[in-house]
Amino acid sequence: MTLLSTHELLHLEGLAVPRQLLIGGTWRHAGSGNTVEVINPSDETVITDIADADVEDGTAAVDAAAAAFPEWAATPPRRRAEILRRCFELMSERSEQLAHLISLENGKALADARGEVAYAAEFFRWYSEEAVRIIGDVSVSPSGSNRILVQHPPIGVCVLITPWNFPAAMATRKLAPALAAGCTTVLKPAMLTPLTALAIAQIMIDAGTPAGVVNVITTSKTNEVVTPILADSRVRKLSFTGSTSVGRHLLREAAGNVLKCSMELGGNAPFLVFDDADLELALDGAMIAKMRNGGQACTAANRIYVQRGIHDEFARRLADRMRKMRVGPGTDNNTEVGPLVDEASVRKVDSLVRDAVGQGAKLLTGGNPLDGPGFFYPPTVLTNVPLEARMVHEEIFGPVASIIPFDTEDEVIVAANNSDDGLAAYVFTEDLRRGLRVSERIESGMVALNRGLVSDPAAPFGGVKHSGLGREGAHQGLLDFTETKYIALDW
Repeated sequence: MTLLSTHELLHLEGLAVPRQLLIGGTWRHAGSGNTVEVINPSDETVITDIADADVEDGTAAVDAAAAAFPEWAATPPRRRAEILRRCFELMSERSEQLAHLISLENGKALADARGEVAYAAEFFRWYSEEAVRIIGDVSVSPSGSNRILVQHPPIGVCVLITPWNFPAAMATRKLAPALAAGCTTVLKPAMLTPLTALAIAQIMIDAGTPAGVVNVITTSKTNEVVTPILADSRVRKLSFTGSTSVGRHLLREAAGNVLKCSMELGGNAPFLVFDDADLELALDGAMIAKMRNGGQACTAANRIYVQRGIHDEFARRLADRMRKMRVGPGTDNNTEVGPLVDEASVRKVDSLVRDAVGQGAKLLTGGNPLDGPGFFYPPTVLTNVPLEARMVHEEIFGPVASIIPFDTEDEVIVAANNSDDGLAAYVFTEDLRRGLRVSERIESGMVALNRGLVSDPAAPFGGVKHSGLGREGAHQGLLDFTETKYIALDW
């Protein structure tokens, strides 16, 4: 395979993307000089190579973040807000180039990539507004003997680890509140999609972010590099988005240094459709909740429970819609479903489908990997999926809809809650009393009622049970990057 670019910058439709590490405001090669290739999942070609950080590079990034922290923490909130607002403006100006970059390295359809860029940029705008609203409080103690003054200072150096499926949004959802709170950061993006994070870091430099406030390390040796970073006494917070298994490992690592942790982990979202639902609205919602980013989302509808009275009609019409979706390279404007991110993802999705069919599920459309090059799996619909099937208990993370019939409200709530995960859930019914009743009974951090999209920068994003700790977005996402400090005084 031949590299498309051997220069210091990857040039993509007017967007200059760095390929090095960002440490202390300077783009630099890895100390070892090693690099790692970035692959286009649509055709399996090499896009470029990037720096592959080692342990010393990770320590240097923490050095830079720690050195920059006192001045950034003391920077007036309005100034921090103005920089974040400029990040939003620059990201919006370069949105089309960023969307193409995301599609190139991630494979998602351009329409999805454009939506992600808009969503990602909004975190900069939202937290530019929240930066000036880190408000404490003063109260009188019950005894009347003193005042209780509560403040929210920045927590310090933060390590941010982001996944490959939303390389822009997961970066800005962490960077924006961290900077708004006055923290400095070390960002480690996923190696399957590192270029988007590097491009966003350049945007933040262009917007006036001071040296050392944002540092970016890309590494194929994650455990080797991250473990000493988390053990460094100068690091005070870890924010991670990714699989539950990796999250558990990181929590164990973070425990040694008693780090404050935010964990946005796996999902197994139930999607409930009652007989009285607006069928067209439910189908529209299912297409969004299931097929956004080709199903490669932690909020994706994983288990679609449909009440028996409309089960067959819903399944038939969903299969018709998914059968007609155009599959192709992410960067093609006509593509509606791009490739999965790598070959391992194709193998996993196919094994889940084979398992369900082997246990009696009926395949309505799709069901076989597409010939390469590229990591393509067709939109697939299975009906009458048995509750014992693996896909009922594991994240599918692909364009596969598993439909399960149910009879009663109590029955489906038990089924929906029969999971260690509790990130997102979806409920479709025209009965508002039922909708709110079911939403309250479902064990999930987020519920979308009669809609297929739950994410919003102004809303607290996060789950319960094994789906994570803490919240991102909203004002709560800002406070997660602060300490709560109490001062007792008497005047």
